[in-house]
Amino acid sequence: MHRYHARRSARARPATGFVSQPEPKTIGHFARGRQLISGNFLFAGSFVQAPNALIWDIGIDNMRVAEEIQGCAWLDDLAAVGDMRARERAQAWVSEWIVRFGNGTGPGWTPDLTGRRLIRWINHGLFLLRGQDKAKSDTFFRSLGQQTLFLAKRWRTAEPGLARFEALTGIIYAGLALEGMEKFAPPAIKALAEDCDTQIDAMGGIPTRNPEHLLEVFTLITWATQALTNAGQTPPRQFTDALERIAPTLRALRHADGSLARFHGGGRGIDGRLDHALADSLVRVTPMEQRDLHMGFARITAGRTSMIIDADAPPVGPASSDAHASTLAFEVTSGRRPIIVTCGSGRSFGEDWRRAGRATPSHSTLWINGYSSSRLAPPVKGSRATELLLDVPQLVQCEFSNLDDGKRIELSHDGYRQTHGLTHARTIDIAIDGRGIVGEDLLTTLGPNDESRFDALQSRTSPGVPYTIRFHLHPDVNATVDLGGGAVSLILKSGEVWIFRHDGQARLSLEPSVYLENGRLKPRASQQVVLTSAAMAYATRVRWSLAKAQDTPDAVRDLTPNDPVGGYDDTSRGH
Repeated sequence: MHRYHARRSARARPATGFVSQPEPKTIGHFARGRQLISGNFLFAGSFVQAPNALIWDIGIDNMRVAEEIQGCAWLDDLAAVGDMRARERAQAWVSEWIVRFGNGTGPGWTPDLTGRRLIRWINHGLFLLRGQDKAKSDTFFRSLGQQTLFLAKRWRTAEPGLARFEALTGIIYAGLALEGMEKFAPPAIKALAEDCDTQIDAMGGIPTRNPEHLLEVFTLITWATQALTNAGQTPPRQFTDALERIAPTLRALRHADGSLARFHGGGRGIDGRLDHALADSLVRVTPMEQRDLHMGFARITAGRTSMIIDADAPPVGPASSDAHASTLAFEVTSGRRPIIVTCGSGRSFGEDWRRAGRATPSHSTLWINGYSSSRLAPPVKGSRATELLLDVPQLVQCEFSNLDDGKRIELSHDGYRQTHGLTHARTIDIAIDGRGIVGEDLLTTLGPNDESRFDALQSRTSPGVPYTIRFHLHPDVNATVDLGGGAVSLILKSGEVWIFRHDGQARLSLEPSVYLENGRLKPRASQQVVLTSAAMAYATRVRWSLAKAQDTPDAVRDLTPNDPVGGYDDTSRGH
């Protein structure tokens, strides 16, 4: 039906020009733009070097690459360069899209991709039209109108959540910016207002619990609000209310270095995107007190240290298609430097990496060997359908309390209760100055039925139930084992030194890990601190700590340059 309506729309000739001069809202990367101009294409983890190729010739056999290209977000990067070569490249690629796919063919005719593409084409309309003759201009506007008609017919088929927000915002943009498209804006405004009420909960969260998706939704609502305001219309109250609910949640999910917590398929976010979106929204609401959860995440800050913990059950149903088995996992950042992280989403590196990134061992939490705290549905051979999470924890608890010298958070989940009769409890104390974190992980039975299940399992296996507690380190952390295997020294690029210790109830080792980051050719090598043991009683405890070395000052002058913006590989250096 997408193809049917796309072809029907291709026969129409509705839009004739811009109602008003559009202003770019999206942020691009200068480095990526230069790479595109040079013919270095990096999309969805796939790199192609083809200086004379059109962008539509890249990744024809890779659906993820093709979809990323069809959304035209790369226009932001070319516009960030902004010179004649960048403009000529953008104009040529957009014109070729109209020739190849404007008749309703190709993989880009879905509501979310069409909405994303419309927003970019309108945002950069003047950039794309500069120096073009009337025939090219007419063709451009005709295609914009055709895509708007398609969206008006098909937006209802988009999955609730980010995909539908993209589709509806695209219609609103087109309805307000294009001559002849005015009638499509009011229904889309009404539908987006309804989704603001139904898809964003009272605490500013979305069903996927993906922080990066939440940022994208927040940005789209902000753009729709600004477009209405600039057109002299009053945005619906639901838009403003949604922004005021989301803003404090996003602030709570931001680490001390400005990046987002990387959970449930989300990344750290494009550098500057979060600050820009919060500034554009004009919302000044701050996060609620730290004893509240934010979209199911707990945030604790002290001094220069921030910790964000996944303190709720993962999403279920369709919202779990990218969700991770990360219950009770945490990330820690000191100032501008991440220390403990999750591996992240491997989506851009293929299905095997994507599936591995969703499992519990890819997170900084306890794992009963062979069993994630939530289980993935088995993959279907030859199917592109995403696997949903099954058997998620039914009871996840989180309690905050104040100590004389700091703060405490106590958490637990029952994700291993049905399989092993064990409940995982985690207690974390953070010093008031942020210099030290003390944790305890507990595996325990909670009654006779749990004890029977645990005993039966032990009788069938080697003594005890093997488990592993992992602390994945950011690739920039330099780790070495000290004190004959009793501690690990962690040296940050800022010069800070942190020491990881444990109580000796488990075997400590330093093992390889990976950091899965969008915009790179392959996963980054990193390390992980691993505590290994076996539960042989109804209650098994392991205590550990992470503290600044005594000679490390409370604050340091951290002037070491960051990685290339957004983590993007300057691929020309390696090819």
